[in-house]
Amino acid sequence: MSQTIAFIGAGNMSAAIIGGLVQQGVDPKSIIASNRSTGKLEALASKYGIRITPDNREAAQADVVVLSVKPQMMKAVCQDLKPVMPHNPLIVTVAAGIDVASYEAWLGADKAIVRCMPNTPSLVGMGASGLFANANVSAAQRVSVDGIMSAVGITAWVEQESLINAVIAVSGSGPAYYFLMMESMIDAGIAQGLSRETAKALTFQTVAGAAKLAAGADVEVDELRRRVMSPGGTTEQAVQSFESDNIREIFSRAMTRCANRAVEMAKEMGN
Repeated sequence: MSQTIAFIGAGNMSAAIIGGLVQQGVDPKSIIASNRSTGKLEALASKYGIRITPDNREAAQADVVVLSVKPQMMKAVCQDLKPVMPHNPLIVTVAAGIDVASYEAWLGADKAIVRCMPNTPSLVGMGASGLFANANVSAAQRVSVDGIMSAVGITAWVEQESLINAVIAVSGSGPAYYFLMMESMIDAGIAQGLSRETAKALTFQTVAGAAKLAAGADVEVDELRRRVMSPGGTTEQAVQSFESDNIREIFSRAMTRCANRAVEMAKEMGN
């Protein structure tokens, strides 16, 4: 990757992506990060050998500019950068809740902008990122974004921006659903007599193993579920209990609320 990449904001997500890129062989000197906190910058420079600057405008001279600041700071950051980006870099935003129309208003309608929704497993290289590009993004630029975000996991493009809200409901917020499920399984295991350490170890390995099994299977997850359920057996009792409590409706209702909140946030923080 010969292009230069700037990260405006040096938080955890930027650090994860930078680490993934360097691990994949990207020249650290082609990466520059800016941030208000010099401590975070110095830590990144020390660990990965990238270039750093406290000046967002200096960093924004790169070929690709990744916007990774808090959503409430985004408008001011973009408006500050607009006068110094006549070279029309590819803009990638990893901030939640701000639509492309807002970025176009703040940066210019001519800008190539990709809206990216990563999730927290990106911090351990197991992320899932949904991507949407505006009409100014070329096929080559899509490949560039894939190269950047695949450094921390898988990518999935959507062709309608509204579908980013569905991405948020499935993968953006999804890790929290599984953390809640794991919390519940651990508590139930302890209530049945297991130590906390044993309940945690069994739960974490089971969740990780189930995900790996499902990802590599040549059948759908409903078939995998049925294969665990012997007629009249223990698993069948547990699954029937979940079904009688309308677990599918619980998930549907919760994920709809998640997507609806994403729409509300876009209106609140937009232009």
